[in-house]
Amino acid sequence: MPTVNLVALQMTSGPDVDTNLEFVETQLASADLPANSVVVLPECFVCFGTRDGFLLTIAEQPGQGAIQERLSAMAARYRCYLVAGTMPAQSASPDKFTASCFVYGPNGDELDCYQKIHLFDAAIADNTKAYKESKYTQAGERVVVIDTDVGRIGVAVCYDVRFPGLFNAMGEIDILVLPAAFTQVTGAAHWHTLLRARAIEKQCYVVAAGQTGTHENGRETYGHSLIYSPWGDLLAERPSAPGLVHQTVSLADIKKYQQAMPLAQHNRFRSHIDKSS
Repeated sequence: MPTVNLVALQMTSGPDVDTNLEFVETQLASADLPANSVVVLPECFVCFGTRDGFLLTIAEQPGQGAIQERLSAMAARYRCYLVAGTMPAQSASPDKFTASCFVYGPNGDELDCYQKIHLFDAAIADNTKAYKESKYTQAGERVVVIDTDVGRIGVAVCYDVRFPGLFNAMGEIDILVLPAAFTQVTGAAHWHTLLRARAIEKQCYVVAAGQTGTHENGRETYGHSLIYSPWGDLLAERPSAPGLVHQTVSLADIKKYQQAMPLAQHNRFRSHIDKSS
């Protein structure tokens, strides 16, 4: 079984798309990544902290557009699997976009695109107070697991982490990638617990990349981008500063845990998406 370098990029993204993309490029250029690294960007990495509805104005058609072209070029340039956080992509509805996570291979090809399924409509005791992600976002309806040369990668985004049925539906995976923009309040309360639980129940590595700090619209995000082992050990973490956190791991460790405790064989429940919700 191969070793693989797992990387999470923590950001304090602002409203300017080019500035955010330049930050990603600069970080990847300075990292000297080994080939086939798995690099995860945060949720809303390309544009964050702006007025309601602005993301509709920069939404691209899936499979084409300047942002996607640049991401594809980065994946090829740095020979990595690039899990491109989320960006707005056009949907069938003119007044809604999908929160889309495009995943690119080391040759720059788009491997798949996950559209965030669970939308964050919640009341939180922070500066923002009321979140209504569904106002402008169309929920996805497809579970995404990608077979790669470095193992099976399951993709989820932020609020998804609270719904274990999604991860049950993924089947066996080697790496779970989770772009996020957890609030400061919910992150302090639940971030580590939820991610560790997903690592333990799936017996996989978890790579979670978050937004951090105070953004232009006053929203406060938690940071703490991290990597968990299949046993639930915290392998690496970046508490608050923007930048990279990484860890080289062996996928052979997954088989060791699965053989000792074969959860997938013992599991008697299966999940499906309720498309009516």
